[in-house]
Amino acid sequence: MSEQLKAIVIDDDAEMRQSLSVLLDRAGWAVETFAKARTVLDRLEALAPDVILSDVRMAGMSGLDVLDALADRYAPPLILISAHGDIQMAVEAMQKGAYSFLEKPFEPRRLLTILKHAAEQHRLSDMATRMREQLGALSGLDRVLLGADGRIADLKDKALDLAMAGGPVLITGETGTGKELLAKALHRLGPRRDGAFVAVNCATLSPDRFAEQIFGDTKALRGHFRKADGGTLFLDEVGACPLDVQAQLLRALETGEVQPVGSDEDIATNVRVIAATNEDLDAAVQSGAFRSDFLFRLNTFAVHLPRLADRGEDVVMLYDHFVRMLSETYEIAAPELTAEDAAALLAHDWPGNVRELRHVAERRVLAARRGTGSVADALSMDDLTDDVPATLREAVARFERTLIGQSVRAHNGRMDAVAEALGIGRRTLNEKIVKLGLDKDSLLDE
Repeated sequence: MSEQLKAIVIDDDAEMRQSLSVLLDRAGWAVETFAKARTVLDRLEALAPDVILSDVRMAGMSGLDVLDALADRYAPPLILISAHGDIQMAVEAMQKGAYSFLEKPFEPRRLLTILKHAAEQHRLSDMATRMREQLGALSGLDRVLLGADGRIADLKDKALDLAMAGGPVLITGETGTGKELLAKALHRLGPRRDGAFVAVNCATLSPDRFAEQIFGDTKALRGHFRKADGGTLFLDEVGACPLDVQAQLLRALETGEVQPVGSDEDIATNVRVIAATNEDLDAAVQSGAFRSDFLFRLNTFAVHLPRLADRGEDVVMLYDHFVRMLSETYEIAAPELTAEDAAALLAHDWPGNVRELRHVAERRVLAARRGTGSVADALSMDDLTDDVPATLREAVARFERTLIGQSVRAHNGRMDAVAEALGIGRRTLNEKIVKLGLDKDSLLDE
């Protein structure tokens, strides 16, 4: 490491402090010495040492006391030295987290070696921590994993490891919890960040052309799987994937090869699959709607995003984050969070989860531009939009119901003509009518 390593020496013996200072200085270290441990602890952040070397037996605060004090904070490694050490003391010190323990008189070269290893290890750890924070910010990870809830904090700690892993990931959680945001963050954090991130909502693909859309065909259609070659394929609402395509996806995951529809040729691919669902896939397996072997393969790494309503005071933290971010976007001062605002946030059930919270925050910021508004006002606006579909899947279903209904009436219930007008097969039309809960006779009576 090119930058000079820095050590702090704590010893109430002036001659020992001087001796250690000379030794370290000659070895190329930056070194500061102190007679009292409390002084170091009070100034630790400003001193920013790479390693601390402390005597054990000192007046006031001992070296073991220093070790206890450092246990509750992010701190550099501590090496203890003592003229009165014994095996029991050394064992106790190491069990409490000391990097090493040396008994006086010590061999200078050995001390320098231990100090260097400890300092370099600390720097590498510190660098990795900063890198995780920077990567998390760049990837947008904080947008979905901000909060103090234990499940969220644990997932954030594991996110980089999860991103670097090569296996499939299954993300579960209700609509609006941030499943696609998390998938994008894992892509950006991982080694495939320079490759494509291809997002596919399985619920919007036509069942009779699902395989072509995913794997392509022998004509001009390349397919989403090959578009994601070298990157990540995100299969949202994977529970809507037809059983025959599930079998093909399972084969692609296991072999890395896909077969375009109408071809006998296997094409090698290098794709990581991240899937997401708000459905209970275990129940779907029991009902025969989802393959157990495909679920097992997708479940290589499983992540569950909890409901916002179950995350306690995280809702206030997330709201504050969104308000500050949106206030910068709209170039206004962030509106103050009052006790009434916090109470309204905590009392709401948040059926739309984090997505709904962001919309509420944006409405609050827009109202603040006019010099009015409160969280309660922003929440009450949800009542005006209850008929707006919460997901793309619901929006597509609503659109299909309207379009099919209009076509049925326009063609007086002649279903072959309806199918031709809509550009789909008669079988597909029948499946959609059943799936959407439509009644031809009722449509004609409208």
